[in-house]
Formats: sequence, C-alpha cells, structure tokens
Amino acid sequence: MKKKRITWVDITKGFLMILVVIGHYPGELDFPLAKYIYWFHMPAFFILSGLFFKPVLDKKDIKPTIHKRFMQLIVPYLFFLASITLVRYGMEIFSGNRDLEWYLNDLWTLAIGGRFVREAYGVFWFVTTLFFTYLLFMWLTTYFNRMKQFMILGLFYIIAHFESIIAMKVIGGKPSEAAQSIPMIWNIDVALMAIVYFAIGYYFKDLWMDISKRWMSTAVFLSATAVLLDCFNIIDYRLSMKFLRYDHFILDLVIPLSFTIVLVGCFQLLAAKLSLNWLQKIENHSLSIMYLHIFADIILNDYFTYGLIGYTTFGIFIPIIVSILIKKLLPNGKTLLGGFSIKKEKTPIPT
Repeated sequence: MKKKRITWVDITKGFLMILVVIGHYPGELDFPLAKYIYWFHMPAFFILSGLFFKPVLDKKDIKPTIHKRFMQLIVPYLFFLASITLVRYGMEIFSGNRDLEWYLNDLWTLAIGGRFVREAYGVFWFVTTLFFTYLLFMWLTTYFNRMKQFMILGLFYIIAHFESIIAMKVIGGKPSEAAQSIPMIWNIDVALMAIVYFAIGYYFKDLWMDISKRWMSTAVFLSATAVLLDCFNIIDYRLSMKFLRYDHFILDLVIPLSFTIVLVGCFQLLAAKLSLNWLQKIENHSLSIMYLHIFADIILNDYFTYGLIGYTTFGIFIPIIVSILIKKLLPNGKTLLGGFSIKKEKTPIPT
C-alpha cells in the first residue's frame, strides 16, 4: 500500500510539473488552457506537500527540522539563482552591457525575490513561499491545539483576501504591477494563503490517500460546472498566488480543491492499472525543471522556432539533462538538487 501511494503522488506531481511548464508558454493558446491550469496547479502542490507533513513532537527537534528544510529548499534555490544569474550576466557582458547601476539594481531585485523577479526567475517565488509555509505550519501545530489551529488558519485566509482586495481593487491595474506595490521579501505573505491549502492536505490525509467515488463524482460535477460557467461568461474566475490575486472567498477553496480531487483521483486509478514511469522520472527531476524551463526557452528561442509542444519538450528534457549532470559532476550535487537528508546515527550492536 505504501508503494502504491508513493507512485500516484509521484506521477501526479510529474503531471503538475508539465502543467507548470505549459502555463509559462509565452505564446498564445487557442484554448484558455493557461487560465484553467492556474485555477488549481499551485494549490495542488501545496496540498500534496501538506499531505506528508510530520508534526514536531519534541521541541528539541525544531532546529534540526528547520535545518533540514533549509537544506532541501533554500540551498537549491540559492544555487539555481546564482547559476542562472552568472549565465545571464555573462550574456549581458558579452552583448556590451557595462552599466554597473543596472547590475546593482538587478541584484537588489533578486535579493527581494518573490513577485518582483520575472522572466527566468518567474517560478522562484514558490520555493521560498513553501519554505515559510512549512515553518508557519510547524509553529502552528507545535504550539496550538487543533481548535486554535483552525481559528488561526481562518484568520490567515481572511488576511490573505484582505491583502488581495488592497492589491486588486484599491491599487488596481495589472495584477503583477498591483501586487508589486505591496513590498514583501520572498513572497512570504503568500504563505498566508498557501498554508490553508497545505493544511487541507495535512488534515484530510485520509481523503487524499484514497479518493472515494462520492468525492470524485462531486468534484467532477463542481469542476465541470465551474468551466461551463466560465465558458458562458457567467463567472470570470482567476487565481494567481504569486501576484496575490484571490478572486473569490468561497471559490478560492471550491475550485482548486475540486480540480485537485479530480486530478488525484484519476492518477490513483491510473497508477493501479498502468505503469507511468515517465511521469515519475519527470517528478524526480522536478526541481531542475521548475527552475530551468523558462531560462532554457530564453536561451533557445533565438536559435529555434517552436510552438507549445516544442516549448514543453525543451522545458522538460533540457533541465533533466542538466539535473543528471549536476548530480554526477558537482560535489554534493544531490544536495544542490534538494536531496539532503539527515543521517541517522547507527546504534551500536551490543557484544
């Protein structure tokens, strides 16, 4: 049973990673695919992350746990940030950019990160948000009972929507520009929304581990209804966690959860009948794919002409090759790819 669960989780994450790549396609899509992808794909990642959260039972384990998550998330973040930046700056220097002020301003933006970095760094916000979501939820489950946890989560959800109202309604304009009017390093404030999805994965573990027919049919109905209402312009729902766009207090739960239940339920059924090793392999290299797929396109689109399929293919396979090379050629390559784990001390066998 344990192996089966790991299989469907891996292939679901692999499929979600493909959606991440498709969602960043710079061209126009005939079908509003990107819009629907953004309805659920980032909440789904937080839900699946919360699914395997383990509470800290002993407070002395807090520091080792934080260290572990820092090594798994922030160290790869800094590695890919530095690597992409060095290549970018090399390209800039080669093209004749000698403006010191430009480089200083760029470095300052990279230090702030989150929603303030674009293009090659467009997905970097997710990792820092996940890191602080994990720390916040660890604090929540360590120091508060279950009832207080729910109350605080409800407060976080309200604050997140209040911040979204300020950005989208009060400030107004393009969501990306409006969100950037609210200063925040590393998109830490997005953790207020992300932690709710993370908590849903954790608290409803039994639901996610085995999606019942009743939940599946309900989720299919709600998802299909949302798409139809959008197609007939009855609703115009949008969700952008990166840019603080939470359009509806109720639908921000109903739509992402419905789509995620359908996705997880489908892959649980498929994992029981089919071998989807290719999706597992994509998940194994998901960190590199996430960090490098946009940058790969930035470098290649000057030399190749390709559509969505080419963009997705390059965005997946080139990062996989880079990931393999990092693991084999660089010292501590596994750690740079998020593979850090705390070695357990072996208990000596009494003689």
